Amino acid sequence: MSLYLAVFDASGDEIDGVECGRYADFNALREAVAKYCKPKWFRPRFQLLLGHSDCDGEWSTNQIADLRKELKEIKRQLAMLPPIPFQGDWQAAVAKQAGLSPKNLGECFIDVDGELLLDRLLGLCEAAVAHERPIEFQ
Repeated sequence: MSLYLAVFDASGDEIDGVECGRYADFNALREAVAKYCKPKWFRPRFQLLLGHSDCDGEWSTNQIADLRKELKEIKRQLAMLPPIPFQGDWQAAVAKQAGLSPKNLGECFIDVDGELLLDRLLGLCEAAVAHERPIEFQ
């Protein structure tokens, strides 16, 4: 089963969406964040990304600005770390087909289209803000 995150308009039409891969793939990103990213000023670690169940619900419109800040900080911190091998067979195949060669840890997490997952999640935040809609877990 795969995790799909999306922003829908009020009539239910999709504005933007990201197929993250399997739930385990999304969890690998969250595990890397928990392990390698340091919180600022003793605040809890990236609670919107790490604290949300990946199997249901949404990031509400009230949470999107803070989620975007978390993702930007995570991207910044992971960019300072060396890359690791892609986590799954599908990721390695997609990366090879797309000609990806990660330069840092943040670039080691991709969506099913071979796009950088953190960038795609930030794009979802932008769509959610622009349309004042939540990001839904599918």
